[in-house]
This record gives sequence, structure tokens and C-alpha cells, in this order.
Amino acid sequence: MSIEEIKHYITQHNDEAIFADGFDDALIGVGVVFNRSVATYDMRKCINILINKDDMTEEEAVDFMSYNITGSYVGENTPVFVELF
Repeated sequence: MSIEEIKHYITQHNDEAIFADGFDDALIGVGVVFNRSVATYDMRKCINILINKDDMTEEEAVDFMSYNITGSYVGENTPVFVELF
């Protein structure tokens, strides 16, 4: 499934879903939080995007994700970030 198809699926189920700017390549699917469909991202892919796009070290990228992305609550449509093992 393409990124656009994933976004379309999510917005069909939640037209107020929020997507993380600049992290389309890390979008992996839909999460359900309290019966609301939200965008779901692979945390490792997000960190790699920051390392490659913004020339950050891994430590800087992890800190940036923690403070600016995963540490930000923007309402009930806030995306979910998962760590895959």
C-alpha cells in the first residue's frame, strides 16, 4: 500500500487525523486509540529521516523526536509512534 493510500484510509475513518510533517516515509499504517483511527509511524524510520535529512547525529535525532514529536500532544488525533523490534 502506498503512503497516499494509507493516508486516504486513515482520513476515511478519521477526517481530523493529524500527520507528522516530513515523515511520510515512516508512515506504516493506522492505529486505533479510544476507537479513533490515527496515523502510525515507525520511530526508527523517523529518527533515520532526521539523521539523513537534517544531518543530525543519532543522539540529536532521538532527543529531537523525544522533545518535539513524541513529547507533543496535539489532541485526540495525535499520531502514534511505535518502536518495532
